[in-house]
Amino acid sequence: MSATAAAPQGQTKHAKKHWTREEVLDLFELPMNDLLFLSHSVHRSHFDVNHVQLSTLLSIKTGGCPEDCQYCPQSAHFETPVEATKLMSIEPVLEAARAAKAAGATRFCMGAAWRSPKARDMERVCDMIKEVKAMGLETCATLGMVDEQQAKTLKEAGLDYYNHNLDSSEEFYKEIITTRTYEDRLQTLKNVADAGMNVCCGGIVGMGEQRHHRADFLCTLANLSTPPHSVPINMLVQVAGTPLSGREALDVFEFVRMVAIARIMMPSSYVRLSAGREQMSDEMQAMCFFAGANSIFYGDELLTTSNPQTEKDRALFSRLGLTTDREMENHSHSAGEDEKSHCHVGCKH
Repeated sequence: MSATAAAPQGQTKHAKKHWTREEVLDLFELPMNDLLFLSHSVHRSHFDVNHVQLSTLLSIKTGGCPEDCQYCPQSAHFETPVEATKLMSIEPVLEAARAAKAAGATRFCMGAAWRSPKARDMERVCDMIKEVKAMGLETCATLGMVDEQQAKTLKEAGLDYYNHNLDSSEEFYKEIITTRTYEDRLQTLKNVADAGMNVCCGGIVGMGEQRHHRADFLCTLANLSTPPHSVPINMLVQVAGTPLSGREALDVFEFVRMVAIARIMMPSSYVRLSAGREQMSDEMQAMCFFAGANSIFYGDELLTTSNPQTEKDRALFSRLGLTTDREMENHSHSAGEDEKSHCHVGCKH
């Protein structure tokens, strides 16, 4: 099958209204060169292909989670190296946000290992959101399930994005989580969208799922009434003590295919390389950026797992000629100042 035959007419310009498993599996079966040509064409028609958005993630409350997600070292059900902590006070969070901004991040995400936030914690989290937003950073949070009122409260505090991953397809989900239903997750996404926040939603690959599970998962995301603004694609990080530790690693090219197909199906969404980047070679990441990834989690740690250090990321961006939001802002500011310096006396800006 050719790349042209695989793509719905006009796919490089407009998102398809409804995807089926069969259509997505056809994309998975494309020769890699055809798939990358198609995904890069879609990417180029919607974004600056040499630009990457940087987000930093901080765990504001770690471990002790009552959920039994088999991939997660923060679950109270498993004996892992992660120790449970209480919700952080505000100042250390703001210190981390300042450091993230100084390092070039434009979005700061706060994650808490909760099934859902309790009333006593909402006030402090909302204060964190307000203070971080006041720094000029975009704000994001992942706090578990939220109901309609909680979503509205977070929106009123200034939260820009809410992350709540579906993790996998509805069919495979039952194999890895029993304490929260798939419908619970979909309801949280609806509550977030109805409150007027941007939805950040993705999943994890390499948990033992089959290709048709990955296809169904992407269909669920792309067929939402509004596809997620950000789509994190995580590669399983196997942590000792979790039930998924010891699984066979996912094939590198299958992961790249996942990124490429996410880009084709959700052309206007940011596709983010998330957990597992430390295990990815520079060459693998370069393929993902070409395939359509245009966002990363940036910093030394992702919740409880390590992440490529910022200097290593900067070196990679330099080698690939990739720019970031902060660099573009600085360039625009410098260009504006230069324009003013050449302006005639009496001109107005």
